[in-house]
Amino acid sequence: MDPVTVTTRPTRTKSNGARADGDRTPLNPNEAFKQEDDALNVRARIIDTYSHEGFDSIAEDDLTGRFRWMGLYTQRKPGLDGTHTGEDDISDSRFMMRVRSDGGQLTTEQVRTIAGISTDFARDTADISDRQNIQLHYVQIEDVPEIWRRLESVGLSTTEACGDCPRTMIASPVAGIEKDEIVDGTPALQEIKRKFIGNPEFSNLPRKYKTAISGSPTHDIAHEINDISFVGVVHPELGPGFDVWVGGGLSVKPIFAQRLGVWVSVDEVPEIWEGVTSIFRDHGYRRLRNKARLKFLMADWGPEKFREILENDYLGRRLPDGPEATVAPGTRRDHVGIHEQKDGRVWVGAAPIAGRMTGTKLTRPAELAEAVGSQRIRFTPHQKVLVLDVPRAAADQLAVDLKELDLEVHPSEWRRNVPACTGLEFCKLALTDTKNRARWTVEELEKRLPDMDVPFSIHLNGCPNACARSRVADVGLKGMLEQKEDGTYIEVFRVLLGGSLAEDTALARKTRALKVAGDDLPDYIERPARTYLAQRADGESFASWVRQADEDDIR
Repeated sequence: MDPVTVTTRPTRTKSNGARADGDRTPLNPNEAFKQEDDALNVRARIIDTYSHEGFDSIAEDDLTGRFRWMGLYTQRKPGLDGTHTGEDDISDSRFMMRVRSDGGQLTTEQVRTIAGISTDFARDTADISDRQNIQLHYVQIEDVPEIWRRLESVGLSTTEACGDCPRTMIASPVAGIEKDEIVDGTPALQEIKRKFIGNPEFSNLPRKYKTAISGSPTHDIAHEINDISFVGVVHPELGPGFDVWVGGGLSVKPIFAQRLGVWVSVDEVPEIWEGVTSIFRDHGYRRLRNKARLKFLMADWGPEKFREILENDYLGRRLPDGPEATVAPGTRRDHVGIHEQKDGRVWVGAAPIAGRMTGTKLTRPAELAEAVGSQRIRFTPHQKVLVLDVPRAAADQLAVDLKELDLEVHPSEWRRNVPACTGLEFCKLALTDTKNRARWTVEELEKRLPDMDVPFSIHLNGCPNACARSRVADVGLKGMLEQKEDGTYIEVFRVLLGGSLAEDTALARKTRALKVAGDDLPDYIERPARTYLAQRADGESFASWVRQADEDDIR
């Protein structure tokens, strides 16, 4: 009898595209164009060719890919509603441009330069993002070299403000001046920028990479949701330094960062940053675009393995264990108001609604700052504006002057924390308007509940992504479209409730598919807000209350 031949199917190991595994196959279109030409090289083509020959001369891979490394995205054509989303034919021939300002650290001269670019080349647009930088719109390719010339003349650029690279780094906006600061991270921030930004070693990461550094006891950089964060902490033996957190991010799959459990000095921060970033470059997943963030690698490895590989393969030494950075309950992170600096002067922090500014408005804070002897402006990770180094005697009048610009130094709780993404106005992924709805909602709630006396955050996103951090808001709003019986569409928002960071870190509660029409936002938010005020225990936050509330109380 002939022997029976048994055929077994070989086990197939699906590659994740990590370079460390020897797989450099172009596994998606983004990886293909990045391998063909370093994205940083597009700068020369913009200056030498595209700015002279116009929009139609731009190669597709540059337009939809490499331009991002120079801070440029095509924006949505004007007048298109949310039913036109993500399609090539909705791209305008004008661009959104992000100006890189790491840590939101700007001189008044730099602010005036950005404001002048806004009025001359961007139709007076100038929104403050939650990465502490300014976002311009309507930029034409022909004007980009002159914009760069002006920015670079005052020490600014747009290099790697977008793209699969180290994005604009966020830092404490009051670094170096806060009275209770643990450690000033500014030297580390500047060294990382000097050494690594625009460096081809890190210009091809699996996807975007977000850095945060702060020695403030308020934890004012949202370290829980960044790829790598350095948070001020005091080691019982080694003194002030940083607690390192890795692998945070929101979007459609939110994951909080995890501690590596190490302590590093301010001088060591650039080296640790280089090591962690190299791990992402070498081991990060490149096969699937939606799995290419560092948070997925950290979720698979865990902090113990991540630390071991960092120490053994990239640093060549063991890092000391360190204590966890903690924050006092009820701590405000946004720096709004008038606060004394360590030198006796004060900073004045003001809140625009949803970061919406203009170039014309941007000029005035710089002028007002200089009038009181200051030359330093800061943008915050919470879309706020600070004027540093103000004499105490001049602070109250400065607050009055800023209020005339719709920059509230003493805002209502409704106005104080209402970030919003770019939305339908300019973003090609958006389904709904955000900035205008944010303003209208705030103004309505100020009329209806003027005495709201506790922090209350409303975060508006124009699509399922989380650019405005909807999953960590008291009320997170995720833009959607809903078709009516007559076939037309209306803007609606999926409601998420009870998200928070700081000492009470938690993702927002998903309700029973609760959706609210955009035109009904003030009506809806007013209802659970009033119920909360009636039911709350002493010291209970809205986020804590709403996580346990009955469904009937939050609808």
